[in-house]
Amino acid sequence: MGTTVRGARSGPTGDRIRSDLVVRYEPGDGPLELRIRSKVGYLYGEAIEAAVRRVAEAFGAATGVLEVEDFGALEWVILARVEACLRRAGFEGEAVLPARAPGHDRPRERERLRRSRLYIPGNQPKLMLSAGLYGADGIILDLEDSVPPAEKDAARILVRNALLALDWGGAERMVRVNQGEPGLEDMEALAPHNPHTILLPKVEHAQTVADIGVFLRTLAGDDAPFLMPILESPLGIHNAYEIAAADPLVVALTLGLEDLSAELGAPRTPEGWESFLARQTTVYAARAAGVQPIASVYSGIDDPEGLEAYVRRERALGFDGIGCIHPAQVPVVHRAMAPTAAELEKAIRIVEAAREAEAKGLGAVAVGSKMVDPPVVAQARRTVALARAAGMLDGETEASDG
Repeated sequence: MGTTVRGARSGPTGDRIRSDLVVRYEPGDGPLELRIRSKVGYLYGEAIEAAVRRVAEAFGAATGVLEVEDFGALEWVILARVEACLRRAGFEGEAVLPARAPGHDRPRERERLRRSRLYIPGNQPKLMLSAGLYGADGIILDLEDSVPPAEKDAARILVRNALLALDWGGAERMVRVNQGEPGLEDMEALAPHNPHTILLPKVEHAQTVADIGVFLRTLAGDDAPFLMPILESPLGIHNAYEIAAADPLVVALTLGLEDLSAELGAPRTPEGWESFLARQTTVYAARAAGVQPIASVYSGIDDPEGLEAYVRRERALGFDGIGCIHPAQVPVVHRAMAPTAAELEKAIRIVEAAREAEAKGLGAVAVGSKMVDPPVVAQARRTVALARAAGMLDGETEASDG
């Protein structure tokens, strides 16, 4: 091995660790010694040791001391933490991947509901374990702002294993990567493991998106993940349409109001007037490019009334969904995104009229005495889809929508 082996550590710090483990490696001349401590060692000690040895053998760690302190970690976490420690120690080898969970190969969908996307820090497996239970339309495993710089290498390995080992149900599997070279390393590690959509932070130029599109196709070919650029600066807003239209992999466009407000020198207000132009520009750019506009997160996790008002306001501007930073926000978002009874009744009439026109081979759709244009029909279909997701339609009405 051409590199110098050194002492290394991976895993969380603190006194209240759960569903995780701490791994330490110290170089030595003698045969590799494993020191494993676990409160559930009497049940799972042999399985923990076997997982640790598999990674050690894959990375050629045959000498020294490998110490593991387990706090109820599942195998995919054990494999990730040991790999991160050995890589930090200077070892090189092929990753030992966890067993695939049911649904790990669920295909991505370009046209789907994106009412809510729930951010989960990419360095906290304890939060990933239950992420699929909250009913969010998308789960974002975050490698950017929520992960300290010193932990980004280990978080990348954890997120890779989580994509394989956890059942996310019907949620869109999303990852927010880092900027620049670290982001390319994120995508190189993750693209082969079926992330449905990659969120690109702080995008300012269309060429950035185009280059990443080419890069992802070299990694995953026709299975390359979709892209959701995030606009977080005045320059990004200025180039919004070009960014949204930069590559066919783009399925949605969103914005980050915290960073944008900081660059504007305008603190965020409940009314949002300081970002009105940016938000409206995002919607116009996304619709012009044929992708979904997605609103920024709402930071008040203990303010459901404010969140509901925020979602209704953003929906009125044309946004299809928002970001969530706490699971409790998800049902509030879904409730606020649901159409009113009057909106749904009108949408159903339009959708049924469109179906009748299609069945008769007619190019024009009439609702009563009024002709309806294709964009209105498309919006009506989105309204019906929102109502169905919110449980507002019975079986008979659902059947009428085909």
